[in-house]
Amino acid sequence: MASTVNHDTLFIDAAALRSILSYKTLMNHLESTLPTASSAVESPIRHSHQTSPSSSLLLMPSFSVSSSLPYIGVKLVTFHPCNSSIYLPVIHANYTLFSSVTGQTLASIDGSEMTLYRTACISGLASRHLSRQESRILVMVGAGAMAPHLIRAHLSARPSLNKVIIWNRRNEKAVALVEMMEGEFQGVSFESNGCLDEVVRLGDVVSCATNSEVALVMGKELKSGAHLDLVGSFKHSMKECDDEAIRRGRVFIDNEAALIESGELLGAIERGVICRDHIVGNLVELIRGDKVGRKDSSQITIFKSVGSALVDLLCAQLVYETYKNAPPSSI
Repeated sequence: MASTVNHDTLFIDAAALRSILSYKTLMNHLESTLPTASSAVESPIRHSHQTSPSSSLLLMPSFSVSSSLPYIGVKLVTFHPCNSSIYLPVIHANYTLFSSVTGQTLASIDGSEMTLYRTACISGLASRHLSRQESRILVMVGAGAMAPHLIRAHLSARPSLNKVIIWNRRNEKAVALVEMMEGEFQGVSFESNGCLDEVVRLGDVVSCATNSEVALVMGKELKSGAHLDLVGSFKHSMKECDDEAIRRGRVFIDNEAALIESGELLGAIERGVICRDHIVGNLVELIRGDKVGRKDSSQITIFKSVGSALVDLLCAQLVYETYKNAPPSSI
């Protein structure tokens, strides 16, 4: 499951990571560390390189200037959207953690698995602050590698959810995900549905994780009090909802990069549907209480995430320190 590369460097593979990490633990860790770490960690703008007409290489560095978080980290990510047609993950990644004191390599972590956890937990954490406490139905738009993690994180963040409806362009993938997750959560039912507008109308929480460049969620279909979670887009051409959804929603972002990389927000601003001030705040401001999330039960809230090297570093910290301190028999 895990092996030692040398006397000082740990290799933490996907199986080891799953054995030591839970969605609730990671969400709690991020909620407690993000407010202080946001001012103590430097995260240069990620490098994004087009390696083919449809594929990309991303480099995400981050380093702490605080003695209480003595780490440097770099994530290398490849994005190959055509992989979905051959049943391979679209995203592959590796994360390297260094000591900021000595510069030595501390760990090489399966970045693909870590990214799935950290992305889902950021969405779950936002839902804690933005979705209604009495939310019952979760709609999952997309049935790729990210979907089961988002479902688990949302169910962990909002225990009132008792029904999950999954939609995917290829319905057989939605059916397969339902079969995989049925019975995993006591008291939660799972089903698939091929009519997206119909299921969006039902969703108290609607979570999207697709590579779509055409709007999927129509704003007119969002029910009163819904929370919309947008995960998929990270470049201008991508979008998972239309302008009407953005216009109707009280919008929060994970970090300022969303205003550079999110197709939904950039497009709506460029077309004059919203102005920059329509973005209420970011996740750290929500956690601190600097910004009010949901003002009433009828309001539509939106959370757009594009990922950040800061969250990667905090996730790697938890994984590394937990793994290093765990008894060998528990790994």
